[in-house]
Amino acid sequence: MRDHQAVYPVATMCRVLRVSPSGFYAWRDRPPSVRARRDAAILTHLRAFHARSDGTYGAPRLVGDLRGIAIRVGQKRVARVMKLGGLVGVSRRRGVRTTRRGPEEHAAADLVQRQFVATAPNQLWVADITYLPTWAGFLYLAIVLDVWSRRVVGWAMATHLKTGLVLAALNMAITQRRPCAMIHHSDRGCQYTALAFGQRCQQLGVCPSRGAVGSAYDNAMAESVFATLEYERLDRRTYRTHAEARVDLFQYIEGWYNPHRRHSAVGNRSPMLYERIMSEAA
Repeated sequence: MRDHQAVYPVATMCRVLRVSPSGFYAWRDRPPSVRARRDAAILTHLRAFHARSDGTYGAPRLVGDLRGIAIRVGQKRVARVMKLGGLVGVSRRRGVRTTRRGPEEHAAADLVQRQFVATAPNQLWVADITYLPTWAGFLYLAIVLDVWSRRVVGWAMATHLKTGLVLAALNMAITQRRPCAMIHHSDRGCQYTALAFGQRCQQLGVCPSRGAVGSAYDNAMAESVFATLEYERLDRRTYRTHAEARVDLFQYIEGWYNPHRRHSAVGNRSPMLYERIMSEAA
């Protein structure tokens, strides 16, 4: 009624809606309740955090952001306030299989057996490849993820699916983390079964592990990272050139995913925050 006062008489709207004019005026002039004022303050913070996540966060992760600034609030209330403010997170879509099996002279065993658990950094890395559609053709992204903190420790992009792509991601991970010995788990794509990749692992003291053929669950953690990338970024962007895609993916991985994106598996913290907390506690 308040929004339509300039169009319709108050008395007419009250008669149609079967409310008293005095009741309407009392409601209009009444100051906001404590709860309403609290909701408005929460909504202000939610809008800022939701915008920082590029509109991807839903209630569970926004609760973590609020608690990060000492605002204690439940998930149900956050969901209700988000609805009032028209804030909506994004949802997942089905993944796309892009790897092809290659021949192996010495097949690596599956050392993980779907148990993606690590108690310290650089114990277990998982790796995979996905594609980025652009107007100029596909750009391919290879990543290496530390299972312990969910941090992307190595990544590379190229316009081809040759072994050099996964080698570049592995080399970046080795340079950043300098592990003594660790397991590198992937699928049986031809890039990971290539002789050059096996030789590089041997030089670095890396123990390769590979899941079964045709089973996405054997490399589920890496698949999950790409599912997140797709619904948070790729489904919501159009890249005209490879250079544009490279810049945006760099910003996503190093500017958002590693330093800020919250993961329930590490206490609803970001990978870098989790590593810092665990390092200080050691």
